[in-house]
Amino acid sequence: MAMAAAESGRKSLIGVRIGAFGLMALALVAAMLFSIGAGRFSVDVPRIGEILLAAVMNPDAAPSQMDERIVLLVRLPRVLLAALSGAALAVGGAALQGVFRNPLVSPQVLGISQGAAFGGALAILFGYSGFILLGMAFLLGLSALVMVGLLARINGRTEVITVILAGMIVGALFAALVSVVQFVADPNTSLPAIVYWLMGSFSTATWPRLWLAVPGMGLGLFAVWMLRYRLNLLALEEQEARSLGVNPDRERWYIFVAISLMTGTSVAVAGIIGWIGLVVPHAARILVGEDHRVLIPASALLGAAYLTLIDTMARTLTAAEIPLGVLTALVGAPVFGTLLRRHFKETSRT
Repeated sequence: MAMAAAESGRKSLIGVRIGAFGLMALALVAAMLFSIGAGRFSVDVPRIGEILLAAVMNPDAAPSQMDERIVLLVRLPRVLLAALSGAALAVGGAALQGVFRNPLVSPQVLGISQGAAFGGALAILFGYSGFILLGMAFLLGLSALVMVGLLARINGRTEVITVILAGMIVGALFAALVSVVQFVADPNTSLPAIVYWLMGSFSTATWPRLWLAVPGMGLGLFAVWMLRYRLNLLALEEQEARSLGVNPDRERWYIFVAISLMTGTSVAVAGIIGWIGLVVPHAARILVGEDHRVLIPASALLGAAYLTLIDTMARTLTAAEIPLGVLTALVGAPVFGTLLRRHFKETSRT
């Protein structure tokens, strides 16, 4: 009887999760179609379908009409880049929260975003753009991770708390270096460009930039997806995880490298977009639970839909485009405050 009840409960849970994933997939498709069609020159959904179908059937044909050029050359690469970045940042946050067993952790904790921001700001200061800017942001983001690794490794071991503290130190260092770059930048030319880039935007999204971002974010997402089973074990106490045959140090660094790849690439193509990695995983947990085997793909779908809608708001609410960092902070700050109060209440009870 008990086994039958357990089996019934398991089937019910699977049904709920399938329904939740279906709704999230539909939400992502709806968000992308809405984003492609919305703007000063609006395009309705049937026309978007015709344009996309024609492009798939005849990929060599150059778009000739105004709506075709807007959809295929301007909005489609931007929407795809926003969705990919949202998925990468949300998955990075979900993975880090599992590794650190702390719901208040986000990708910025390792200092990767600040390192990538310094690389990009430095490139703008010297007048570089395009691939050089992307490359410098990515390399400095990886450099921040290496510094965290060197600082956190004490007596041949790497503890969670030392990684967090090392991330805070490295993040503060690179944030100070970004301030130095802003201080010496020309206030009439490079300084406005650096400030606007740091606040986050997909306004420069193009097909070449999208294809440059796909390998980094794609590899990172694939790596975390492959390690989703290990994330469940890393969420246990360290001794318990070791007793199950897991090397926590090694597994953590696999996750960290994948997250640095995703975060560094995202910062390189769109600047710093905060709060996605903190807010979205919590929404995903409400829908599918704590199991990382389902939490990771759920975070990817929700993160992609969320950042797509935020980017649409950024370019349509006002005549001038609103920086993404402003909008994500307006949503993320109240959510973070709520989580912080709940965390302290739970801590005080125990």
